[in-house]
This record gives sequence, structure tokens and C-alpha cells, in this order.
Amino acid sequence: MASRILNLSKQVILKHCRQLSATSGDAAGHEASEKLWRNLFLLVAFPGVAVCYINAQMAEADFHKQPRPEFVPFEHLRLRTKPFPWGDGNHTLFHNPHTNALPDGYETEEEHH
Repeated sequence: MASRILNLSKQVILKHCRQLSATSGDAAGHEASEKLWRNLFLLVAFPGVAVCYINAQMAEADFHKQPRPEFVPFEHLRLRTKPFPWGDGNHTLFHNPHTNALPDGYETEEEHH
């Protein structure tokens, strides 16, 4: 079933590609193609990016509303066999004191909003 759907979608895409490439030889075809791509951008791509941006902002707001997980000192996590070559050797390169725990716990206390 999935292969039939894949083959059908492939045929439809190839048909449209052939139509677009066939009309691009003359000036009228070029103008029609330009109008098509402009409309696709304005009516599909631009709103799609806007919806994705709004979704990302809402997900970010929801993420910050959640409390930080409690620190549990598991033996198999945050192993340090040798120090990192930067800073004090205990912090990762992109260390965030609020999000990333050190082997002995979080550096900062959680702020309640």
C-alpha cells in the first residue's frame, strides 16, 4: 500500500516537473512560471514559515513554565575521567548553570516565576 502511494506521488511530481520545464522555453511560459513561484512563496512558503515561528515561540514559552527536574546523582551520568581543556575543567563547553548539572548537582537554585 505504501509503495503504491509512493509511486503515485512520484508520478504526480514528475508530471508537474515536466509541465514546468516544457513551458519555460518561451517568454509566456517564463512569465507563467514566475507568477506560479511568486504565488507559491506568498501563499504557501511565507505563511508556513510564520506558522512554524509561532509554534516554536509557543513551545518555548511552555518549556520555560515547566519546573527543572530534580537532581539525582546517578553513577553512570556526568562522568569526568579527565578535566575538560577549558575553564576549571568541570564545566562543558556550552555549560548553562541553570539547565546543566555538574557531578555534584546544579550550581543555581531554581527561580519561581
